[in-house]
Amino acid sequence: MDRTIEAVHERIQPLTSRASLATRVVALTAAAVVGILAVVSIGLYVTVRAQFNTSLDESLLRRAHTAVEAGFAEQTIQGTPTASLALADVKVAVVRGGRLFSDLGTAARPYIGYQELEVSIGETAESARSVKISGRPYRVVAIQAGNGTALVLAQSMEGQQDALERLRLILIISTLGGVFVATVAGWAVATNGLRPVRRLTGAIENVARTAELTPIEVTGTDELARLTIAFNQMLLALDASQERQRQLVADAGHELRTPLTSLRTNIELLGQAAEDQERSLSEGQRREIMDDVRAQLHELTTLVGDLVELAREDPVGRDPEELDLADVVQAAVDRVRPRAAGVTLDVELETWQVLGEPPLLERAVTNLLDNAVKWSPPDGTVTVRLTGGQVVVSDEGPGISAEDLPHVFDRFYRSSEARTLPGSGLGLSIVRRAAERHGGTVSAASAPGEGSVFTMTLPLASEG
Repeated sequence: MDRTIEAVHERIQPLTSRASLATRVVALTAAAVVGILAVVSIGLYVTVRAQFNTSLDESLLRRAHTAVEAGFAEQTIQGTPTASLALADVKVAVVRGGRLFSDLGTAARPYIGYQELEVSIGETAESARSVKISGRPYRVVAIQAGNGTALVLAQSMEGQQDALERLRLILIISTLGGVFVATVAGWAVATNGLRPVRRLTGAIENVARTAELTPIEVTGTDELARLTIAFNQMLLALDASQERQRQLVADAGHELRTPLTSLRTNIELLGQAAEDQERSLSEGQRREIMDDVRAQLHELTTLVGDLVELAREDPVGRDPEELDLADVVQAAVDRVRPRAAGVTLDVELETWQVLGEPPLLERAVTNLLDNAVKWSPPDGTVTVRLTGGQVVVSDEGPGISAEDLPHVFDRFYRSSEARTLPGSGLGLSIVRRAAERHGGTVSAASAPGEGSVFTMTLPLASEG
């Protein structure tokens, strides 16, 4: 037993050493928030950056078109730089025939690339791109100015980059703050939401540790409350099962005590007679003791067999066979008739196909017949009828009192009148068990002085 418990503990230990459910809930919540905020932040950052570039491009292109309309390109080529002052913070250059004209001199050369050259030769109408010069970001646009000429404007993007850096920092801080808030909120929700689960877990552990099947208080109406109710129902069912087991063991011990005591007494008498010649037994006494021993052994064997049958919890066999209930009843009648002691058996049977175990059904019918024969007078009649799936056994005995009638199918139950007769009080319990195992029912009806009627109903094979 100890090794079994240790083995179970070793198998459970790796499971309990993993992260708790609350921790996993918090981790999943934080991961989900991180994912959402990351996607939103990246989308926002990319959108703002694209909007900055679009706005700057529109501004530069608008200036470029204005400058071209004002003849700025020709002025620059002719060496008249005064118009560039109107553009203030914008770097200006003109490209014609692959040559560079600018009031900046060679300083304008880094702003010119193949995109601007393509505009100057007319392959594209305009261009816009970002470049880095001496570590500083610039936005460069070019438009056609006519006569194979391209006007190039370049403006620093340091202001936009600073704004984007601040935005990125704000988004990072916001994401981290959101993760922190989500973690705290997830932990609070998980802790409060799983409190009933922890309470239920504690109750289960207490049951495993102390074997006390105490129901748990139910609070709320949610799924956890339903789980608690289901667990309480399981505890009640388990407690009822244990109570039935304890009662069965107690009743079995009580019933076994009598035949065992009688057997021990008779065997001791035989032993003393064999060891002491003065206590020798006559042949009649020896025969009487042996007959009593055989009777007690028979009673003990029957009792043990009945106990084994009642202890079975499995349903009807996996491969039940279809059979005629009339054949089963007739076999039971043939078995009981030799020991009927003058009692007449009036039998009328109709065919009724059932699905089940022939030995168990025959034993149930036999118990009904034995019970009827036992309570019938020597010249009485036991009536046996099978019609419509109902086996009806009636006798002409003294009947059953109203106080005893509800308990006749209980294990080991014996009325005050039956205590002086042979039997263990298990026969009718086996009848009920057999009927229920085959999807049927059994009932009893009686009135004092008018005999008893027992009815066992079994479903048709096609219905089962």
